Amino acid sequence: MGGPATASVPLRLGNHSYDVLIGPGVRTSLPGIVRRLGAGRAVVVSARPAEWVPDTGVETLLLPARDGERDKTLATVEALCGEFVRFGLTRSDVVVSCGGGTTTDVVGLAAALYHRGVAVVHLPTSLLAQVDAGVGGKTAVNLPAGKNLVGAYWQPSAVLCDTDYLSTLPPRELRNGLGEIARCHFIGAPDLRGLPLAEQITAGVSLKARVVERDERDTGARHILNYGHTLGHALEQATGFALRHGEAVAIGTVFAGRLAGALGRIDQARVAEHLEVVRHYGLPTSLPDGVEPEALVRLMRHDKKAFDGLAFVLDGPRGAELVSDVPHDVVIRVLDGMPRAHLAELVG
Repeated sequence: MGGPATASVPLRLGNHSYDVLIGPGVRTSLPGIVRRLGAGRAVVVSARPAEWVPDTGVETLLLPARDGERDKTLATVEALCGEFVRFGLTRSDVVVSCGGGTTTDVVGLAAALYHRGVAVVHLPTSLLAQVDAGVGGKTAVNLPAGKNLVGAYWQPSAVLCDTDYLSTLPPRELRNGLGEIARCHFIGAPDLRGLPLAEQITAGVSLKARVVERDERDTGARHILNYGHTLGHALEQATGFALRHGEAVAIGTVFAGRLAGALGRIDQARVAEHLEVVRHYGLPTSLPDGVEPEALVRLMRHDKKAFDGLAFVLDGPRGAELVSDVPHDVVIRVLDGMPRAHLAELVG
């Protein structure tokens, strides 16, 4: 570790500043980070086999986790906090997540709530979590009414994006992460197509870090990180999470381009560019058969950005920005105009 293959992206938020390390073997930095925090005990919550969990250097409780939306609940958070109590974890100790984006979300929220906040270090092991979910301090779990409706902002003390973890992922899980990389193209990143994966991760993390530094709590600029997510989250729910997050965001990105075109915000060449970029990454671009536009609109109205009517992050003359009160009939027309495909084709 520490050689030329390792990148370090700083995220500066006053007392909550930290570094994101990206590269092969960076997980071995964990004991030094735990020492720096002064923690005497650690709880590691891991969705990966024990051999992939690095030593913390202190007395450690290892708890198993399962990546996936089914465990992204308040019940899981309560169960974790109960284990923290039984282990005797104090506010001066540390919690470590080792897993995909749902694991970093759940563990981050548990750390935020336990004793009103205990230090957390994230070891995101999926591409999706490394490029997005593990960075930025957003933690949340789902309710039956919608995704990520209960959460807190709790910045980690460090994030270790060890690219060795990516070698363990099946092809579909890698593709899932590419959905977040594809949307970076429309929110200020350079064209990442053709770059090595580690460089794409570093570019995505750097973009997110700069946005979060300007708007930690999602009151303005940070909205752009939700590009493609409003429809994406609705598609996840509408398909019972058969569509993975990155796959759904990819479809949402194509839709965002079409909607921006329908509203006259971008020209047809830019609309087509949305389709080209998403296709380049081998991601789905069609709506699944059997999902009705009105049902999707109902789900999108629960989106956290939709304070009044329908709101989307859309491309435009000034770049990506939040657009509120988008007319219902325009959204329905754009959804109706999108191509359809069998769900099995979209996830195959």
